[in-house]
Amino acid sequence: MSVFTPVPESVLADWLTHYAIGRLVELKGISAGVQNSNFFVTTTLGRYVLTLFEDTPRAELPYYLHLMAHLARHGLPVPAPIANRDNEYLGTLQDRPAVLVVRLSGDSIMSPGTTHCARIGAMLAGLHLAGQSYGRRQENPRGAAWRAATAQAVRSFLPAGEQALLDAEVAFQASVDTAALPAGAIHADLFRDNVLWDVDDTGDAHVGGVIDFYFAGYDALLFDVAVTVNDWCAAPDGTLDAARCAALLEAYHAERPFTDAERAAWPAMLRAAAFRFWMSRAADFHLPRPGEMVLVKNPDEYRDILRLRAAGVPPLP
Repeated sequence: MSVFTPVPESVLADWLTHYAIGRLVELKGISAGVQNSNFFVTTTLGRYVLTLFEDTPRAELPYYLHLMAHLARHGLPVPAPIANRDNEYLGTLQDRPAVLVVRLSGDSIMSPGTTHCARIGAMLAGLHLAGQSYGRRQENPRGAAWRAATAQAVRSFLPAGEQALLDAEVAFQASVDTAALPAGAIHADLFRDNVLWDVDDTGDAHVGGVIDFYFAGYDALLFDVAVTVNDWCAAPDGTLDAARCAALLEAYHAERPFTDAERAAWPAMLRAAAFRFWMSRAADFHLPRPGEMVLVKNPDEYRDILRLRAAGVPPLP
């Protein structure tokens, strides 16, 4: 989430007349994230998040919005999109496709423990199970083809040692066969800052919201698990914390058991997930887009994680 395209309050106030959510009270840009322009919007009737899509083709956006609505109907804590008075989720603002979603309560926890990881594992399994009945299909926008193409786009910016790592990983991933892996709708970006936690009076934290579905797509469910483990279960040096890994994976496995094919593919999926974020961050760093409030994350973190995952990983339960 960033702000590439500013939105004047007067323009938004006029746009909101197409919705039944009251009048504009406050508009505030969100600086976190790297792809779209995002704002907190408060009206006389509630709190929302406004997203302007900067690069995503308009034809691809209904997949994300209807997936969020689908998961919300199944009881998962996701931000339901808001329909306008024409009963459409997707509008146009500042010449960009735009959507309003419900703003969920809670805060991110950036130093999770085993209990947090167990609850994320169970929640992710629930998301995958609910997604099996989602009727639309759209391939992962950061899937294997995108990763290979992005590798070529950023290769010339990298030093020789990183070029060698990149070339070796492209060759390795091209050899991985994922046809036997269970697939479906995945979040594909379930980092710690995309989960909100509600903390009760006893200090116990429960998942209050899963946000930012705009990298979702159809892919191996195990890839989604690998993305999540690489972030939630990593120590500061990138190594995997055994206790957090076990908590997350066992909680997931209790809801949706892993298959033998997934156990065999697990090391390759952890590498693919690390490679995806090395490439996306390298592209954002070396090929930046102009914006008013833009967060660019360090690609070296996931370069180092890729090296660690290639050296060996713990097995699935």
